[in-house]
Amino acid sequence: MAEPYNARSSFGVLIIHGFTATLESVKALLLPLKRLGIPVSMPLLTGHGASSPEALQGVTWDVWMDDADQALQKLSLEAERIIVIGHSMGALLSMHLAVKYKETVDSLILATPAIKLVSRFAPGRPLHFAAPLVSRIIRKWGLKSNFSARQCATSVPHYSWVPTNTVLSFFELIKYSDSLLNRVNVPVLMLHCRREATVLAESATIVYNRIATEPSAKTILWLEHSGHQVFCDCESEKAVQAITDYVAGRIGCR
Repeated sequence: MAEPYNARSSFGVLIIHGFTATLESVKALLLPLKRLGIPVSMPLLTGHGASSPEALQGVTWDVWMDDADQALQKLSLEAERIIVIGHSMGALLSMHLAVKYKETVDSLILATPAIKLVSRFAPGRPLHFAAPLVSRIIRKWGLKSNFSARQCATSVPHYSWVPTNTVLSFFELIKYSDSLLNRVNVPVLMLHCRREATVLAESATIVYNRIATEPSAKTILWLEHSGHQVFCDCESEKAVQAITDYVAGRIGCR
């Protein structure tokens, strides 16, 4: 007897978390998107979600790009067109996918794209020139979560520290992603926070102004109260609903 033919879905969704993050940082998206009846993939990037941040030691940005490539290729076995959602560093990897896989990526949802960071050692910031020197002195880069909603402070969306040499590799990914902006031309929804302590608000404006997407096909939703972890903080419901509505519109479910 012949095997039953399983047609690919017209659409699928790929969700990519951020630098040092766990899947907890984006898991609020999973069920609402699955309810739309399309395949949803939420991979864990190399070195992330382990028992210790030491798992990131020696991991470089090209490895995370390969992770994103492989996740998209795997999902493309189930879906013809893919909507890619990326949070922070995940947003940078999402733009890479949109440029590399033009026939597959339908659109992007970029949550707090990490093009310009608050850290004064990051690319484009005053002390970036000193970052390599700092990495020789400080081996562990401390991280902390800043939540607007006090009840969210129990959430553990990322590691508490990261090897400093891995931070330098992340900085290289930011530079590479900055060079890609004018090659991104798919529809884009961005979510960004007005007052957060990780990515500068101007990051969203930089991305909006420099991507090649038509003005009518790109928009920014500003979150007035959230911290960087938009899917874990006080406006998470608003963020998840906006994304669910956008995906539903793209796949024709409205």
